[in-house]
Amino acid sequence: MKKTVKNILYAVLAAVLIGCMTAAYIAGKQSRKPIVCKGIRIEILDSTENCFVTVPDVRKFLDRGYGKVVGLPVDSIDLVKVEQIIDSRSAVLKSEAFVTRDSLLNITITQRKPVVRFQKKDGGFYADAEGYIFPLQNTYASHVQVIDGDIPLAANSGYKGDIENAQEKVWFKRIMNVVNYMENSKVWKGKIVQIHVQKNGELILIPRMGKERFLFGQPDSINEKFSKMERYYTTIVPEKGSDRYKTVDVRFSNQIVCK
Repeated sequence: MKKTVKNILYAVLAAVLIGCMTAAYIAGKQSRKPIVCKGIRIEILDSTENCFVTVPDVRKFLDRGYGKVVGLPVDSIDLVKVEQIIDSRSAVLKSEAFVTRDSLLNITITQRKPVVRFQKKDGGFYADAEGYIFPLQNTYASHVQVIDGDIPLAANSGYKGDIENAQEKVWFKRIMNVVNYMENSKVWKGKIVQIHVQKNGELILIPRMGKERFLFGQPDSINEKFSKMERYYTTIVPEKGSDRYKTVDVRFSNQIVCK
């Protein structure tokens, strides 16, 4: 009888041991399975400022340039390649790709911020503050200062890249001094709707309201010229009326010529 009990105990212990070993094996096998990507989380950090790129756009870029990511082992995803695909879009300034513990591929994107829109006869393009030029977008137009006319930039509507020519860089810097002055001014921010560049390089500023055209001349003596434009509105318009003159010439020192 005692021998029978011992045999039963041995059998139970053996069964328990085998069960533990089996469970450990299964758990080990499960732990060795690759962790796969469960989804993609995309965040466009400055979407309230511009909408050049949307979340559906990014998914399309990734599908076309990389292929399907969901279901791949997370350690097999080439994060550098993902960033290169997104960064190749002209309106993207920078992207960052990383995987989080919840097995999601995360992509954060910062868009380029245009400061001016150049409109030439053969098409238009944007430029950011650093002089990087990129094409207009079909799905979204940024509300920035428009500059048209005889623009001395070799770029065309499909160009993407930095301004490299030394003379073009100088001109861009000078025109941006005018744009930045207006952008930073409580008086002039949003008041000039268009800057027209003439063949001789002189500027005509077109206000949002009124029929006047301001003959600004070369993009220099900016403070003085805008000061005279302000005086036109505060002294001449109240006396002569807002529809009296078609042109207001502020090119010359110490005088405002209205015609």
